[in-house]
Amino acid sequence: MVIIQKSVAGLSEAALAKFLVRARRAAGLRGSVSVLVTSNRELQGLNRRFRGKNKPTDVLSFPAMPGLAPRFAGDAAISAEIAARNARRLGHTAADEIRILVLHAVLHLAGYDHEQDNGEMERKEQRLRKALGLPVGLIERTRRPGREKTSRTTQALR
Repeated sequence: MVIIQKSVAGLSEAALAKFLVRARRAAGLRGSVSVLVTSNRELQGLNRRFRGKNKPTDVLSFPAMPGLAPRFAGDAAISAEIAARNARRLGHTAADEIRILVLHAVLHLAGYDHEQDNGEMERKEQRLRKALGLPVGLIERTRRPGREKTSRTTQALR
């Protein structure tokens, strides 16, 4: 299920839901994922509540509690405002940035953790990003020399 509370130019709920299916399949993630595209304020509230960080972030992922809902992988929340700002700075569309963030969240929900996996998630994200026709990936651009670091993507619950 996809809910867009804060509109993003060139992106509909139907189009994002279709991309989400492709991203889940490409990542080998079983189970459905709910995605909320919302405001900085909402992301800041979630980040404060679940991570103790009182600031907005670009994307949060919330893996499903084991055994509670079979065939449900988890939730993702994305800031439309941060996505639009990063897209402008990086020279691609806000819709593409939202798709990059969805892919990143899907990989977290599939069990990848770029902070602890010696580059495994980064390599997977890079392969899938190319296969899905997306511009530079989230992890990749934060490691590139000469690039300004973007908002740190986080995994809310693990």
